[in-house]
Amino acid sequence: MADAPEATPTETDQDDKETAGVPTDEDYLGEPGPPLDRHAPFYIGFFGGLGVLVALWLAMQIEAIGSTLMLIVVALFLAAGLDPAVRFFERRGMSRSYAVLTVILAVIAALALFLVAIVPVIADQVRSLTDNAPLWLDQLQRNRQVQRLDDEYDIIEKIEDYVTNGDFAGALFGGAVGVGLAVLGALFNGFIVTVLTLYFLASLRTTTSALYRLAPASRRDRVTRLGDRVVRSVGGYVSGAFIVAMCAGISSLIFLFIVGLSEYAVALAFVVAILDVIPMIGATLGAVIVTAIAFAEDWKIGLACAIFYIVYQQLENYVIYPRVMSKSVDVPGAVTVIAALTGAALFGVVGALLAIPTAASILMLTREVWVRRQDQR
Repeated sequence: MADAPEATPTETDQDDKETAGVPTDEDYLGEPGPPLDRHAPFYIGFFGGLGVLVALWLAMQIEAIGSTLMLIVVALFLAAGLDPAVRFFERRGMSRSYAVLTVILAVIAALALFLVAIVPVIADQVRSLTDNAPLWLDQLQRNRQVQRLDDEYDIIEKIEDYVTNGDFAGALFGGAVGVGLAVLGALFNGFIVTVLTLYFLASLRTTTSALYRLAPASRRDRVTRLGDRVVRSVGGYVSGAFIVAMCAGISSLIFLFIVGLSEYAVALAFVVAILDVIPMIGATLGAVIVTAIAFAEDWKIGLACAIFYIVYQQLENYVIYPRVMSKSVDVPGAVTVIAALTGAALFGVVGALLAIPTAASILMLTREVWVRRQDQR
């Protein structure tokens, strides 16, 4: 009987490799090469360029929702400004939920009272101001310098036609449709800010606690204390600015009734109060507007207004403002000017309003974190 053919050494080795689980020659794809050099120029350039593209894309998306982000920021600042009122009721024994509900109801009642009682009066007085504008322009014609300019360029006639034809608002906002859209947009933004403010006020502690938990456990206590101080500083500034503006508006209202401008007193006092919130130039701008209208009415009333606002602004700058803001913000004068100018250049009036509390928060964090760390070295 013939012997079976013996397996060749190659076949035997192949069977042994398959049995041992070692890759066979058919499955073997070679030894892996070294990892990519992360310091290679191509690697750095490729992923660096990819990172730049992603950053540009994110910047474009943020710019696209910039108006929405601004509404959120304003609502957060207003919620922080109302938080001292909530803490006031908490110190009187109320729970947080009832204190928030009380403040929310007070805000809604104040807004309703303003819309029902003040807005019609302001509208009537603004209409009266518009009706009297041509008379004031006629009075300007008696000035020799104005007459000389009017003879050359017909300035008075052009201004009078512009005011009496009622095209000022249309030209400013782009026609009747533009005026309607601007009003609807302002009302919608106001509604959104109001809703967000009430929501942030109700969940302020929950929101800040969630943000603080993002910090490492070893630093969470310090981050919490710093964050709470920032919130208190912002809230103190917002509520303080409101108090200062109310003082300016109420004092203007009383003064205008005394000097004989009762016909426009409510509207002008409201303008002064609104403009007084704007840092640096707001109070001066409101005083100039009121004084100009007073001079157009009677030069004696105009002179009285000029004297009153010069005296009042000194009182506000050196007595009212320092006392109201003493426990909220501590910002040097130069930093205040720089912050307000920078905020106005970046985000307009809203940026100017939010610049000072933001600068105060940055200064506080710099003193507590950076300066203290540098002192320990």
